[in-house]
Amino acid sequence: MGKIKPAVSAREAALQVIYRVTEEGAYAGLALDEVLKSAGLDGRERALATELAYSAIKAWGTLDWALGLFLRQPLEKLPPWIRCVLRLGATQLLYVPRIPPRAAIYETVELAKKYGHRGTTGLVNGVLRHLDRQKDALPYPDWKTDPAGYLALRYYHPRWLVERWLEEFGYQETEYLCRADNEPPPTIARVNTLKTRKDVLAARLQAEGATVRPARYAPEGLVVEGLGALEASPSFQEGLFYVQDEGSQLVSHALHPDSGAWVIDASAAPGGKTTHLAQLMADRGTILACDVHRGRLDLIAANCRRLGVTCVRTVLVDARELGERYPAAADYLLIDAPCSGLGVLRRRPDARWRKEAPRTRELARLQLAILMGARQALKPGGVLVYSTCTLLPEENQEVVREFLERAGEFRPDSLEPWLPVLPPDLMVTARQGWVQFLPQRHGTDGFFIARIKKLEK
Repeated sequence: MGKIKPAVSAREAALQVIYRVTEEGAYAGLALDEVLKSAGLDGRERALATELAYSAIKAWGTLDWALGLFLRQPLEKLPPWIRCVLRLGATQLLYVPRIPPRAAIYETVELAKKYGHRGTTGLVNGVLRHLDRQKDALPYPDWKTDPAGYLALRYYHPRWLVERWLEEFGYQETEYLCRADNEPPPTIARVNTLKTRKDVLAARLQAEGATVRPARYAPEGLVVEGLGALEASPSFQEGLFYVQDEGSQLVSHALHPDSGAWVIDASAAPGGKTTHLAQLMADRGTILACDVHRGRLDLIAANCRRLGVTCVRTVLVDARELGERYPAAADYLLIDAPCSGLGVLRRRPDARWRKEAPRTRELARLQLAILMGARQALKPGGVLVYSTCTLLPEENQEVVREFLERAGEFRPDSLEPWLPVLPPDLMVTARQGWVQFLPQRHGTDGFFIARIKKLEK
């Protein structure tokens, strides 16, 4: 029997993902999964489709700018599919140098024939040929006179975000941060100590074909390379680990509940931190895993089953109502707050284009409301950890500062005893009760963690 022909080529699969994300507003990961499921591609072609789609989506703003240089009409005036065909072609010319330009242009023009007409086919051919000739001399803004414009286009970030980071970090640090956002993130397995040991899992993953080394900061973390999708690993299916970045793992260590404690995880889905807390408690005690969406509670329950966690109860509740619902019930309270997600842009190629500048202030109000509403669920002497996966002080330090001013019975508590392996540049603030991990400095996702103690009566 001959090899079954795929339904579409790798490039056409990538084109369909690009269209769904840039024209229909779909999420990149979901769109990619749906397209690949029906494409019938082999492993190599799936990898190419993924690379092309994610590269185009990540560089969306810069691609549209570069293409606009060679168009006689605005890009938005073109038919949507042709816009996406051009984005796909430009991606290959600018960001995938191993693909010969002639092949990139030819294959893209073939797609233009299928998704357009003779006129648009000629337009695609002409624009891409002009771009190929000029790609090493594109007129980026001058970094001295327009640093935000230069960094936004060179490293494909929204201008408003680059401007905000320039205010916060300065030019060099912002450039490093933008570059870090474009690097593939490491894959970190958090060892499930309820079922196995770190050395045993490392050996098991190596036997499955992976390269494994210990993570830098997270005690249960292993950096895993060369295994493809970890979720397909037999070790994963047996519940021996959970895929979780180091920054995220350190949140649970910052809280570090005692075995047998009563814990509330205020915004728990999909359950990474919840199940990690259960590990630290040796699966003894009670964890209330809360969320406002029933479907997300199902994700928590599924992860608990896979990992063998039994001390978790899922609860449908708004975190702002926890104080009324469970007054003075918890020994420990984790608030991993909804946030702008600017610390995890490297994991989500479309996320940078979904953010809006004014939204951060709105989120900060929600974060403070959650803290104020949940605080009374904590017993006197109890511990609260507030965390986000973002980088901006208005969602992090400023929220904590305002909370401490409004809720007088709380004080910062040193993180040093609970996070013993820390980068030197975080030691001072750790003693003050908070740390800000940054992708460009620490190699983790961007995470803010603050530990706060409720005073005894």
